[in-house]
Amino acid sequence: MKYLQLAATLFLVTISTGIGYGKIKVCTTTSLIADLVENAAGDLVETVSLMGPGVDPHLYRASASDLKKLSTADLVFYNGLHLEGRMTDVFEGLADQKKAVFAVSNGIDKKSLLTLQGNAGYDPHIWFDPILWSQCLDLIVTELKKKDPANSKEYETRGAAFKKKLEELSVWGKTLADRLMKENRVLITSHDAYNYFGRAFEFQVIGVQGVSTISEAGLADIVSTVDFIKKHKIKAIFVESSVSPAAIERISEDSHVKIGGELFSDSLGGKGEILDNYDVGTYIGMFKHNMETIVNGLK
Repeated sequence: MKYLQLAATLFLVTISTGIGYGKIKVCTTTSLIADLVENAAGDLVETVSLMGPGVDPHLYRASASDLKKLSTADLVFYNGLHLEGRMTDVFEGLADQKKAVFAVSNGIDKKSLLTLQGNAGYDPHIWFDPILWSQCLDLIVTELKKKDPANSKEYETRGAAFKKKLEELSVWGKTLADRLMKENRVLITSHDAYNYFGRAFEFQVIGVQGVSTISEAGLADIVSTVDFIKKHKIKAIFVESSVSPAAIERISEDSHVKIGGELFSDSLGGKGEILDNYDVGTYIGMFKHNMETIVNGLK
């Protein structure tokens, strides 16, 4: 019943507003995906993101205005892998209307994805490996070309240029990580968002809340993390921009370890927001800020 109501709402919104003419309209769920679209398309498309800085996609529910943006878009891109778990019915409703809706994670070979504990699906935080993220860019370029064939060459050129930047970012990250001894590469954060990062840059990753933020960290999680920090003499732990810092602050107090800084996890910063000389409103700026914060905190 809920699914039918959503589908009906989407249909009525489409009828009442119509699809605009001119630039291709692209709607994304997260600012991370919007950044990919903007790098691939530039001014050729009109891009809007549903989730702004600091918004947690695990908990996000679509509003009436979101439904309007989604239904009037020519292309919709979302992460998939249940990152936007509370929007599943919305995506199904759009697909039922034959809307052009795509999970960018479908651009990645399933063999490259990390399986969640108990084989409960895949880890959705794919953007923390720039090489995997570049594969999502490929999917976006392909769909832009299909929707707007007149500008295919421009999408290909821009996409290839940004893909090269992502490959260079991966090399830069590995070089920076090499400043740390292997035994010091232990990243402890609020939730388990950094496993792809850990695999790509050889860090042991511990997230107090697990992969999703739907459930809060329990006392047992906090106690075991404190014990781990004391045993392994961890130098710093980190809070996240889109997750409550309460658990990490409690762990810091109980273990007497410093908080090494705030990392961006499930969203970018604000447009033009500069931290440590990096524009954290962009994917590359966010990634470089995170990497330098982690390395400086653990040195």
